[in-house]
Amino acid sequence: MKPVFANSAWVKAPEKLILRGGRWKQRYLRVRYGFFIHPKVGPILIDTGYTSHGLSAPGRSAWLRAYGHLLSPKLNLGAQPASFLKRFGLAPKDIKGIIITHFHADHVSGLAGFPNARLIASGVGYSNLQKNSSLKNIRHGIFPELLPFNFSARLEPIEDHSRAAVRQLPDSYDIFKDGSVMAVPLPGHAQGHFGVLFTQNKTPLLYATDTQWLIDALQPSARPQLFPKLISEDYGALCQSADQVAAFHNSGGAVMLCHDDSSTQFDVEEGAQP
Repeated sequence: MKPVFANSAWVKAPEKLILRGGRWKQRYLRVRYGFFIHPKVGPILIDTGYTSHGLSAPGRSAWLRAYGHLLSPKLNLGAQPASFLKRFGLAPKDIKGIIITHFHADHVSGLAGFPNARLIASGVGYSNLQKNSSLKNIRHGIFPELLPFNFSARLEPIEDHSRAAVRQLPDSYDIFKDGSVMAVPLPGHAQGHFGVLFTQNKTPLLYATDTQWLIDALQPSARPQLFPKLISEDYGALCQSADQVAAFHNSGGAVMLCHDDSSTQFDVEEGAQP
């Protein structure tokens, strides 16, 4: 069971904001989402990336339109979920589940296109989203309007799954009850933020989502400070999560991030297959 990742869009960011000691040059960051086929459950997505539907569909709030204008993601039309799935002979209706690593717009904007999927996410994160003021949600890039109207009914909280010890990482939730795919709590970036660990790869792979923007920034000496302090849910927890991911990486585990601009063997553009 091999995960494959597509890049839904490119987003520009000054290197100095996302890498300590970086320059003011622009880095073009990816906005990945993942896909794999579980042998018993079937086709599964990890997040949805940015989609045109999410950012510009009729009726979107002024706040969401402003968010899209501010970040100005350049969509990869050929890597939008429907097009991506088509190359594997699948359609959105065939997706059995979506693992939602957190509720930022660049991870949930396409959820409405998958009406048959169960939604696997942090129940705590979802509860907090509902309790937050509109201003707090907007400040952290969370727009409840992007969630399907029946999200609550389709939600499968990761917290309902059993936990198991994982080397170098926090105790993690066994998503499919077979130890193959684990939801790894990585707090700090956002409420309910977690990574996804594939334990059965020859080299275990941790998709650490938004623990940092760049792989290089996982190391303490290269971590940005000011920008994460401004936008993170909990900067102290973010640093602790980065320490854990770095320890996993340094011990021989493979690590991927959503926004790192380097290509990997798991990116579909590099020929990866599920």
